[in-house]
Amino acid sequence: MPGVVRTRVGYSGGTTRNPDYEHIGDHAESVQIEYDPTRISYAELLGLFWRSHDPTTEPYSSQYASIIFYHNEEQKRLAEETKAREEAKRKRMIYTRILPATEFYQAEDYHQKFYLRLQDDLMREFRAMYPDFDDFIRSTAAARVNGYVHGQGTRETLQKEIDSYGLSPAAREKLRELFTSAGP
Repeated sequence: MPGVVRTRVGYSGGTTRNPDYEHIGDHAESVQIEYDPTRISYAELLGLFWRSHDPTTEPYSSQYASIIFYHNEEQKRLAEETKAREEAKRKRMIYTRILPATEFYQAEDYHQKFYLRLQDDLMREFRAMYPDFDDFIRSTAAARVNGYVHGQGTRETLQKEIDSYGLSPAAREKLRELFTSAGP
């Protein structure tokens, strides 16, 4: 989405110190999103959250719980309002919890930018651009391309942004093909 700067996957919401995938404890798998509030609002991000999963399914463990972690009272208010609106619209109980943000533990490298990492041609170019994996994880271009590989976004936005990712012409064409095959 325009305005999303970076994403990282990890674990949050629990009490277990230094969780990992094999020892997640009472944490939930989470996505940390950095965004530019002049380009996308928190309310728009909440809209994406509600559209991207079924919050009416009761989770069978805390690992897969639907949770919105808020950072301030305004985010909490918006989360609660949108949850009530979703419950009324769906006419079903919403199991999403709304909790204050706690420490976020970054998931193992093999979980980061998952869809992009499945594309060897694109990853070769990103490895050349970002030899340090932490830089790759923090890369706005990698976050955006990961979303497009998974079919998120619009064709118009991809066309407008694609030259800014630092990819070769062949990689740009590959990304267009992947987006078209994965898209809506």
